[in-house]
Amino acid sequence: MPRSIVTLTSDFGLTDAYAGVMKGVILSINPEVDVVDITHDVRPYDLLEGALAISQTYRYFPPRTIHMVIVDPGVGSARRPLLVSAANQYFIAPDNGVLSLVYAREEDVTVRHITAAHYFLEPVSHTFHGRDIFAPTAGWLSRHVETEKFGDIVTDHVRFTFPQPKKVNERLLKGVVLRVDRFGNLMTNVTPADVPQLFGENPPAFKVIVGKTEITRMFTAYSQGAPGEVFAILGSSGYLEIVSYRASAAQTLTVGKGAEVGVVFA
Repeated sequence: MPRSIVTLTSDFGLTDAYAGVMKGVILSINPEVDVVDITHDVRPYDLLEGALAISQTYRYFPPRTIHMVIVDPGVGSARRPLLVSAANQYFIAPDNGVLSLVYAREEDVTVRHITAAHYFLEPVSHTFHGRDIFAPTAGWLSRHVETEKFGDIVTDHVRFTFPQPKKVNERLLKGVVLRVDRFGNLMTNVTPADVPQLFGENPPAFKVIVGKTEITRMFTAYSQGAPGEVFAILGSSGYLEIVSYRASAAQTLTVGKGAEVGVVFA
């Protein structure tokens, strides 16, 4: 049987010991598991960014991978810990919507409320469920404990609506910047399904408006732009991005997450 894999996605950063402690708990339960960091640089409390991070990565892992997603501003409250089965993968996360994009993309989803306290660390902290509830659950699940032993199925789990582009008229589509990566690239919520003509072989004249800037060039690779030039590109995540070759588009345009994006056709 192949070694189990547990991935970690969180807003803990790497300055503090939180991520390391969770790994220690998992490895104490199953020393044979492989623990993989997806990211710990989700912006604090940013559920949408956490949802994007896991939605862009889980399909690239082997079957039965266990994904811990700990972006948990409601820790210690009545929000529930969840164990989700979908796409032949497992997800362990708080019930706050951070798995909303997984729910939206997968048709066959089973959600369980984790209530089997005998798997938890004791005493359970009111401020660190990642260590005391989620990590132990991941550890025992990686040892092939059946999912039904962790809790009952629920159907009222929290989901938030992902921001969708809005077609204003035949010439104008309005979107929004979802996130800014460490290179200053602006990832929008616009996809080829929203504006297929933009991504065809002979696209019509267009401009992408972000802030006070109009962008009229689109390339297929970053290196096609001149140094410092701002242009559009279809990013690896499948979204339209505003980028700058070897520079930060966010700094150049002085815009960030939440900025309105307009795609206008002649």
